[in-house]
Amino acid sequence: MVWIHFGFPAMNVLLQALLLLCIARLWLMPLPSSFWVDEMVTAFVVRFGPTHPSLAVAPQVPASIYYVLPRAAGALFGFSEIAYRLPSVLAMAIALFLIARLAARLICPEAAWFAVFACLALRGINYQAADARPYALGTCVAAASLLFLVRWLDSGGWDEALLFAVFAALVWRVHLIFWPLYLLFAVYALLRLVRGDTRAGWLRAGVVFLLVGLALAPVLRDALPLFREAKAHVIVPPPSALDLVYSLKIGLIAVCGAGAWVLSRVFRSATDRPAASWASLTLILGWWLCHPLCLFGFSWLTGDSVFLPRYLSVALPGAALMATMAAAFFIQSRHWKPASVVLGAGLLLLLGDWHHPWPPHSNSDWRAAARKVNELALGPETPVIYPSPFIEARPPAWRPDYPLPGFLYAHLLVYPVQGKAYLFPFQDSPEADHFAASLSTQVLSASRRFVIFGGDQNVHFWRDWLAVRHELEGWRHIDLGPFGDVDAVLFERPRNAVRLELPATLAPAPGTPAPHGSDRGARDRPGGSGGRRSSPLPSLREGCFG
Repeated sequence: MVWIHFGFPAMNVLLQALLLLCIARLWLMPLPSSFWVDEMVTAFVVRFGPTHPSLAVAPQVPASIYYVLPRAAGALFGFSEIAYRLPSVLAMAIALFLIARLAARLICPEAAWFAVFACLALRGINYQAADARPYALGTCVAAASLLFLVRWLDSGGWDEALLFAVFAALVWRVHLIFWPLYLLFAVYALLRLVRGDTRAGWLRAGVVFLLVGLALAPVLRDALPLFREAKAHVIVPPPSALDLVYSLKIGLIAVCGAGAWVLSRVFRSATDRPAASWASLTLILGWWLCHPLCLFGFSWLTGDSVFLPRYLSVALPGAALMATMAAAFFIQSRHWKPASVVLGAGLLLLLGDWHHPWPPHSNSDWRAAARKVNELALGPETPVIYPSPFIEARPPAWRPDYPLPGFLYAHLLVYPVQGKAYLFPFQDSPEADHFAASLSTQVLSASRRFVIFGGDQNVHFWRDWLAVRHELEGWRHIDLGPFGDVDAVLFERPRNAVRLELPATLAPAPGTPAPHGSDRGARDRPGGSGGRRSSPLPSLREGCFG
């Protein structure tokens, strides 16, 4: 961090330059790329507010204080991918500083730089830093809570105690999935109280945690009804043991520990720092393990799997600190900075995605897909079929005349496409089949061409479904993509076929084409994909559970 000074000015300048290069390449250069689906939900909530009627089908989505930040960024800089992602960049930069301070306190002062680069070596942290979603803010608030918890228990002062209480009360307000952190707060404080390793005392600790509990009572009241509805938003199967192991980022820990051991052998040196205290080790282990283990257990005990990488991202700094701790067993104080340079240079080389001049943020290029469809110059009456990318898009929430704009088709607001919209659900169902058959017979067969636009697997399902329809026999279909995990398919009538008169029995989605961004024009808008998976129509995002 540019404001952390450890001596050796030339080495500090090198570390600062390397940090800036990593942030520029891993965080800033992906900012202009297309949004994925959940980021377009952010745009929808910012524009229409958390009380929009269409959000009733997924009330957990707007339940975050995070949306204040992209709303403010949009007011300052206008609506764009960069503007909406900047708050996450700033939040994660602050988080890196806080994590560095924790490493200096829990491991050794010279380890701060190493911990920073260990964080940057984790793809999940870099991804969330450039993502217009709440997870970078959650990491920042969690790091602030833990830093002020440690400082409060060290000093016993009320200033740090109140700062801890404030940030701890905010954690659950950033995202409801962050509840396991409160177990970490309690266990760490209890351990230090039992061992007498604090100036806070039992009474003061009881008062502070009571304040946190009272501040969280309204959040708990609102969260309990959402828990009862959780099954409706599950989009992945229960995790396997291998999924749990992978989430712990053992590879980074092993590489840092083994690399430090090799360095100690090369220089014939051993660590000159005392071992970390039990309290410090407990906090690091807890931050590393608590969240993955709790979400793993919750997923299996309830059958409602929430074991998704982005939900686990708040635990990644714990893995980075654990990697730093592994290195601390072998590294001398004077070798921390050279080791940090090696780690930083290595991660920049390996994670820089150098085959892309401007690396994309995700594998979802909704913007390019929409642009390609608009290049077809579709007329206002040309049918465009939109399968929803959201698992909540099923009867009765979904219906053919679902009103736009709406949450289930938030991506249409961000990247508008010409033509007349016909809205399909997330997955196949008797209602979806009936609507598709009627549409094919009465509308599609009477058109000269039509387009299917959405997540690649949804698009391919309906492409294959329509391609075998009798009334579309002889039609050709052309894949316009792929655009990552987004696709568009153009169906065209054979030139010698007779065109039927278009009946008016099937109405397009209310408000089309105007709600598809008529007030925003057809220019590029942030949008993206994700991957909600659900049989039989696996789709393009891992869920919008927040």
